[in-house]
Amino acid sequence: MDISRPHSLSAAEAAQAVARGLISSVELVQACLAHIKDVEPAVQAWTFLDPDHALQQARAADQLRLSGASVGPLHGVPVGLKDIIDTADMPTENGSVLHAGRTPSRDAAVASMLRAAGAIIMGKTVTTEFATRTPGKTRNPHDPGHTPGGSSSGSAAAVAAGMVPLALGSQTGGSVIRPASYCGVYALKPTHGLIPRTGMFQLSRSLDHVGLFARTLEDLALGLEQVAGYDEGDPDSRPRARVPYRTIAAEEPPLPPLFAFVKTPRWSQVAPDAQEAFGELVEHLGDRVEEVELYEGEAIDWARTITDAEVAVNLAREWETGRDRLSPSLRTRIERGRQVLALDYLQARAQVPGLVAGYTELFEQRYDAILTPAAPGTAPKGLESTGDPMFNSVWTLCGMPAVTVPLMRGANGLPLGVQLVGPRHGDARLLRTARWLVERVAAG
Repeated sequence: MDISRPHSLSAAEAAQAVARGLISSVELVQACLAHIKDVEPAVQAWTFLDPDHALQQARAADQLRLSGASVGPLHGVPVGLKDIIDTADMPTENGSVLHAGRTPSRDAAVASMLRAAGAIIMGKTVTTEFATRTPGKTRNPHDPGHTPGGSSSGSAAAVAAGMVPLALGSQTGGSVIRPASYCGVYALKPTHGLIPRTGMFQLSRSLDHVGLFARTLEDLALGLEQVAGYDEGDPDSRPRARVPYRTIAAEEPPLPPLFAFVKTPRWSQVAPDAQEAFGELVEHLGDRVEEVELYEGEAIDWARTITDAEVAVNLAREWETGRDRLSPSLRTRIERGRQVLALDYLQARAQVPGLVAGYTELFEQRYDAILTPAAPGTAPKGLESTGDPMFNSVWTLCGMPAVTVPLMRGANGLPLGVQLVGPRHGDARLLRTARWLVERVAAG
């Protein structure tokens, strides 16, 4: 652990350093703020950042520790929150001019959980408009001429640029996994409902997930331990026994994992350098990977039908009162959603359990994880698009956990992530499998 550059510490290292008195939370936050000042003009990851308020939280955290009180697992550690997550002490504008200046009266469930763990809520990271497709101002930290992905643009970029060690985002299509791949960081989209969404902007109840970005797998597990849980405000969350994600993720698997390499029917749309990189990875894994063809049916069409209908419902007020201030792409999507028939919506919803059951059988009979691209290639050039979620939508529809690991680079030198997918509520084992993969690749 090198505390000479505090902003570069992982969340676990930072929490340990603060708990041991090697560094104060104020010093840690000051270091992050100084680094943000240096790199934010080029990256533009933040939509709200009040240095004085961040330091006030840090001073309070230091006073609490010095008083001898027990402290949480993230005590004094700065965290970024996507600007669709409500906070009572700072604005939440949902990436839209229609919600400019919006100041919630209470914290979202995940914000309360992070505060209870001792985290410093650094500020709000940029989201696309209402967490959909229209980009915000954020640029890719590796090359500002390329997109960081979306919709969790600011969270991915802030972690990648070393501004904070941990950030929360959300995924309804590919909004966690894809930007993590583009920005070269680790990310987890957990099982649907595992992290409560109470107090967050709702785009699609059926597909919305809270996700985490970090620079290590250990930090993903650490963050997940703090925000996984039941909240009565989220009808898709359930009371469950606490899972020691960090402990399980750090364990050696009882047997070397076996991966199902799934190209999907869209493999022809993967960039040539990405196809080559995956070919080398599969060759390196040898007998620990098998190519598998999975039947997806019309899953992407089902996902589109469900999300379009739910987007139209959830943005009905904005449509009625300010449609002329919505982006053209979002207006088109809402119009499409308003035309979805109840029969088509219900039929699409009814297909999902059977799809999930088929994947569950695959895991139970043979494989530890599905290995597949996180995105069609490296981050596209330009800032007009956040990329295509074609390799994420099915797993999001099924509510299955997915993790991105930054194992490769494209021909242009930009990051290229590998996506691993596991069975529902297999999040801990998926993190363990991801750690095994990272160590296997590192060992050559």
